[in-house]
Amino acid sequence: MDITLRIAQHPEADELLGRSPLAALVGMLLDQQVPMEWAFSGPLTIAQRMGGDDLDAHEIAAYDPDAFAELLKAKPAVHRYPGSMAKRVQQLCQYLVDHYDGDAAAVWRGVDSGEEVLKRLNELPGFGKQKAQIFLALLGKRLGVRPRGWRAAAGPYGEEGAYRSAADITGPETLSKVRAHKQALKQEAKRAAAAAADKT
Repeated sequence: MDITLRIAQHPEADELLGRSPLAALVGMLLDQQVPMEWAFSGPLTIAQRMGGDDLDAHEIAAYDPDAFAELLKAKPAVHRYPGSMAKRVQQLCQYLVDHYDGDAAAVWRGVDSGEEVLKRLNELPGFGKQKAQIFLALLGKRLGVRPRGWRAAAGPYGEEGAYRSAADITGPETLSKVRAHKQALKQEAKRAAAAAADKT
């Protein structure tokens, strides 16, 4: 895997995401409750603070939990909730060590159906259905991993021409479109909640 992504909007961070399957998975894991660029820049920050230019699942899984949390907490913090995210990143890496010998790409390498890749992604710690579908769409749209039925398995995130998630970002313009889509969803949810409250 050596593909240029534009999710972090930071050349070095995006370059790491494109060549490192584990970095891409960790970026996806961090992508909640913070801007996407912040989340997907996290893998590079973690790698640099560990003294390298890539992430290693064995090394992260074996790292002292308190020390690893401090790595993520150091300013600028890797996430709004660095302590809990440090735990999640270690849980993800431990799972990859236990089930895939630490090889993140083995989650999807050689798998012939989108449903099976989605199932495997869904089994990863910290990956619910939505996160798994977005990552499957990212694999298909940006990273050239296209098992049979991947678009259908990715649900709405697999649609061509959609601007719903990290899978659809190719630069600042598409980032703005994805952000606008997310804002619209939030407004819709607020209106629905207000309408429900009015009925009670």
